[in-house]
Amino acid sequence: MKQVGFVGAFDKTDLIIYIAKILTVLGKRVLIADTTITQKAKYVVPALNPTLSYITEFEEIDIAVGFKNVEAIANYTNRSTETLEYDYLLLDIDSAESAMNFRIDRSVQNFFVTSFDTYDIRRGVEILGQFQTPIKMTKVLFSKEVSKEDDEYLNYLSLGAKVMWEDDRIYFPLEMGDKTAIINNQKVAKVRFENLTSMYKDGMEFIIAKIDHTLQGPNIRKIIKEI
Repeated sequence: MKQVGFVGAFDKTDLIIYIAKILTVLGKRVLIADTTITQKAKYVVPALNPTLSYITEFEEIDIAVGFKNVEAIANYTNRSTETLEYDYLLLDIDSAESAMNFRIDRSVQNFFVTSFDTYDIRRGVEILGQFQTPIKMTKVLFSKEVSKEDDEYLNYLSLGAKVMWEDDRIYFPLEMGDKTAIINNQKVAKVRFENLTSMYKDGMEFIIAKIDHTLQGPNIRKIIKEI
């Protein structure tokens, strides 16, 4: 099972679900673990009988809410961590404690997801500053414009944090059209990409390629177009 971390204070739950959906269409078994304080997945993902901690299925994706670490998830499913039947575990993380509990230093890829809203970026950098060991991360930046100054600002704020930035940067637009499409998906409890902007779709493709370079190319673009 390959583990992928999505770290930051920015609301990234829907993005992670969309990435998981692409992976499931590719025939992969995917588990999302919402480890966040707000537990957004508890409210936007339908569940028949939500409890303090549970796993539910949505759009062929398993979603775990309320677990402190991978071992707790394995215990819930009566398996060991080595026998969990998933190809990918996608982690939604908004605290250094969860990052350490889920050992993101063992992830095949970690993404730092943020906008340049003051709360999002400063709270996100605060999480990075609490890391005990150096973590390699790729920036996923939500911004109205692709700006060198924004990237330099993030580099400045994160000076002293135990983070090693990858050279790649993945940009997503802050567009009302994308927000409307995401809200409409939540209302009908479906994952559909048809009304997302081309830049948002490109960003998802880049993330998939970072997770596993063998999954990039025309086939991914076709799948994104069809969902």
